[in-house]
Amino acid sequence: MSEGGILAGKAAVVTGGSRGIGRAIVERLCRDGADVVFSYVSGAGSADEVARATAGRARAVRADLAEPEAAEQLMAQAEERLGGLDILVNNAAVPFSPAPLAETEAADFDRVMAVNARAAFLTLRYAARHMRDGGRIVNVSTMNTVRPAPGISPYVASKGALEQLTAAAALELGPRAITVNSVSPGATDTDLLRSVNPPEALDQVARLTPLGRLGQPADIASVVAFLVGPDGGWVTGQNLRAAGGLV
Repeated sequence: MSEGGILAGKAAVVTGGSRGIGRAIVERLCRDGADVVFSYVSGAGSADEVARATAGRARAVRADLAEPEAAEQLMAQAEERLGGLDILVNNAAVPFSPAPLAETEAADFDRVMAVNARAAFLTLRYAARHMRDGGRIVNVSTMNTVRPAPGISPYVASKGALEQLTAAAALELGPRAITVNSVSPGATDTDLLRSVNPPEALDQVARLTPLGRLGQPADIASVVAFLVGPDGGWVTGQNLRAAGGLV
């Protein structure tokens, strides 16, 4: 196990940890002393980069969380590798290419819900059964649940479900001193964000944000680090909006 840091001796699982916000979370937890298993579904090269960047403290497991059995298999494999489970961060999500509700196929809805909501439910269920007392769970949501936009109905539905899972799980796991919270990032400067938004739209969002810029993955990782660290022990059942004041 790791030595040093406020999370020394803690075993963490991060879903979707090879890029963007997920990668920043993995790297921050490792810097704070945790040992991390993270999942990825494509881009083995990116996953290898994360492992190298953390000096091997983070280990990658390929898992397609759209598959019904993948989430529990990931959790069981991670627990075996780490020797326990103290921290779970549900970050994996399927983006949704904007489309009018009238033109959205049921299969698209099912695909988004499978990863963004069902997989998180299954990892939460596993944690409820196996996580050590005093553990920490963080689910990564989105500011779009309170500031929705046209054309993303399946995405906001899946994240709304995730926030309700957070609230219910916090009540159930509180007696074991396990905290459960969600974090809702605002516009965060990742490759994915730039791939689906023109530069002028991102410039406008930055101007509308009181802090005057887009978020960075490290900004979100810092909020997660607070919630899973010793100073976050009195916060549970909350949705922290890490959006620079935009929401």
